[in-house]
Amino acid sequence: MAQDEGSTLLRLLEIVEAVSVGDRPRNPTEINDQLGYPKATIHRLCSVLEREGWLQRELDGKRLSPGRRLYRMALGVLSSEQHRAHRHTVLVRLSRLIGETCNISIPDGSQMRYIDRVETHWPLRMQLPIGSRVPLYCTAAGKTYLASFPKSRRRSLIAGLELQPRVAKTLTTPDALEAELEKTAERGYGLDDEEFVEGMVCVAVPIYNDSKQLFATLSFHAPTSRMSLQEALQFVPQMQEAARELADPEQ
Repeated sequence: MAQDEGSTLLRLLEIVEAVSVGDRPRNPTEINDQLGYPKATIHRLCSVLEREGWLQRELDGKRLSPGRRLYRMALGVLSSEQHRAHRHTVLVRLSRLIGETCNISIPDGSQMRYIDRVETHWPLRMQLPIGSRVPLYCTAAGKTYLASFPKSRRRSLIAGLELQPRVAKTLTTPDALEAELEKTAERGYGLDDEEFVEGMVCVAVPIYNDSKQLFATLSFHAPTSRMSLQEALQFVPQMQEAARELADPEQ
């Protein structure tokens, strides 16, 4: 590989890394404050990454966030056998402790996508296989993810969502959802009190990366005929401990 080609490739990867590990979307100038490239170079390379689907523009038309191809690559890494064995072991242990189905999901646009799952032994259960996507605004996992952003960022994200009523308890106004996200951020875990499926409750906790950013969620759901929401909350400490183990396989 020619030296210039290698230099360009390294710069592209450094831009992708800067956007991926940042605590918020960034514009090219902010990215360059970290990397120190020539101004024309940073704008050109960001345009290439956006055009090819590695980055995408935010609603303001200025800032950049991870694009569909970067999410797809991240999902492939998370789904690799090396990581899956450890992840699945933690899920099995937690599912046996709680007695209900446990899931790991990651953000995927305006939805959360299940990347691993351990089913309860009970015949009455909700069928959501690995790869299924669920809405952000009415699920415990989705609200945990939305609550991880600063208030101003949350508002712009909510503005881009279609708050369609799924069941009677679904929060369908921006103000109601924002109030719930504020509570979620304060307590450190998300709840679904029959907001996605009638007769089902769910609790989710964040899984953080080394930069203390949420990159996935750990959750479980149960029918109200077996477990009330208050009963589900007793398992939050065990879920948080499992989330720490999932974030650091070496611990």
